[in-house]
Amino acid sequence: MATRVLLAHRTGLLRDALSAELARQNDLEVMAELDQGNSVLATARRTRAQVLVLDVMLRDPVDVHDLCRQLPGLRVLMLLERGTVDGTCLSLARMAPRVGLIATDASLADLLDAVRRVARGEPVLDPALAVAALTAAESPLTHRELDVLRLAMTGAPPQEIARTLYLSPGTVRNYLSHILTKTGARTRIEAIRIAQDAGWI
Repeated sequence: MATRVLLAHRTGLLRDALSAELARQNDLEVMAELDQGNSVLATARRTRAQVLVLDVMLRDPVDVHDLCRQLPGLRVLMLLERGTVDGTCLSLARMAPRVGLIATDASLADLLDAVRRVARGEPVLDPALAVAALTAAESPLTHRELDVLRLAMTGAPPQEIARTLYLSPGTVRNYLSHILTKTGARTRIEAIRIAQDAGWI
C-alpha cells in the first residue's frame, strides 16, 4: 500500500514540482495539495493522509500540536528555512518521531527519504536545525505574532501585513501591540531587534 501524502506549501511552483516528484514514487501517493493552512485539518481527515509535508511559512499557519492531537494517525514532516528556526521549533523537535524537521535546502533524495522515514515512525531531525532549535531561547510569541513580526521586518505597514496574512488591519495592530508587550519593547524596530537577538526570527 502506498503512503498517503498531503502536501501543503505556499509557493505554487515548488508545490507543483514536489507533488510531481512525490507522485513518481511507487510507494507514495499525493492525496491533495494545499496553499493555506486553514484547510489542512479537514483535508487530512478527508483523505486519511498518513504524512503531511508542511511548509512552516504557509499562510494561515498550522498548529501542529493541535493537528497531531486531533489526528493521532498523522505524521508531519516540516520544511524549514534555516534562517527561520526559533525557540518555538524546540517543542516541535521534541515531538519526534511524530514530527520531523528538514531544511528547505535539502536534496530531493533527502526529502523523499525523510517522507518514508517519518511514515515508518523513524525520527527525522536535520542536525543543523536541531542545534539551532536547542540554542534558541523559548519564544513568548505565538506563531502568528512571529509571522507579523517577520513581515514588519521588511518595513511593511499594518495594512500590507494584513493583506499578506489575510487579516484585518485592526487585528494586525493588536498583534503588534501584544508583541511590544511581550518583548518589553517601546517600538516595532526595538521588538524586531530583541526577537533577532534572541533567535526567535
